[in-house]
Amino acid sequence: MDRLTAIRSFIEVAHCGSFTRAAERIGLSRLQVSRHVGEVENWLEQRLLHRTTRKVSLTSSGEAALKRCEKILYETSLLELNAQNKTPYLSGALKIAAPIGLTQNILLDATEKFITLHPNVTVEFFASDSFAQLVDERIDIALRYTNQPDESLIARKLMKIDAVICASNAYLEERGEPTEVEELTKHNCFLHLDSSTWEFTKDNQQKSVDISGNIKANDIGVLSLAAQHGKGIVRLPCDLANPLIREHKLTRILADYSAPSSVLWAVYLSRSYQLPVVRQFIDFLANEWSEDIEESQLAR
Repeated sequence: MDRLTAIRSFIEVAHCGSFTRAAERIGLSRLQVSRHVGEVENWLEQRLLHRTTRKVSLTSSGEAALKRCEKILYETSLLELNAQNKTPYLSGALKIAAPIGLTQNILLDATEKFITLHPNVTVEFFASDSFAQLVDERIDIALRYTNQPDESLIARKLMKIDAVICASNAYLEERGEPTEVEELTKHNCFLHLDSSTWEFTKDNQQKSVDISGNIKANDIGVLSLAAQHGKGIVRLPCDLANPLIREHKLTRILADYSAPSSVLWAVYLSRSYQLPVVRQFIDFLANEWSEDIEESQLAR
């Protein structure tokens, strides 16, 4: 049997949770995909999937096998990419999910440079990086701010990003500038949906402050705009904050305190290894942003 094809079918079924959807996505019949998964199970002498009329899920053996199969496909794809990289011609369609602020601030510029080098590449942007969208929308690459990427995804670190606390001059003139982090409890602070506590460090001492505000969002770009409108205080990654500080649209406050940094990752599903354009684009971002790394650090 063609074990690589069988492995690809198994991986796709594992990610989709459906033989039918997996078959549609890889252009095979449902029967072919089912046979491929059966071949992998026979090869490994283990039952990898629980099959019911409603859904398909991994067994404990299947979870372990999925990671190994993804690694096999990855290593094989690297060999293919090395051979394909001998030619400068690159084409294909990329679907990229990223936060709005990141896309507007630095990702769009980098993408335009990449397309200039490879005019046969097309790019679609999605204002989200959820795992569900990676699967459902066939996203090739998602860019995420996190210190711990999802273990079910393949991840590459792009840059470490500091964070700062900011507000507009109009807000600070109206409400006063806090000089200690405890004073934030008396201010309108704009929140990301996954956090209601801000962490700080000063003189090797850590402090946590429970904050509240009248605007929450799942995208930091929205919170940045709200702060620029003069209505509250926001915590921003420096790649977004530094240009706004230089342009006097926002002012850094509480400079004696440091906020935890995060890491920007490129994450993707194992099937993306099959696309040379994915690997090339991520390599390009890593190289492009390494030259502008100061933009992710605290403005001095």
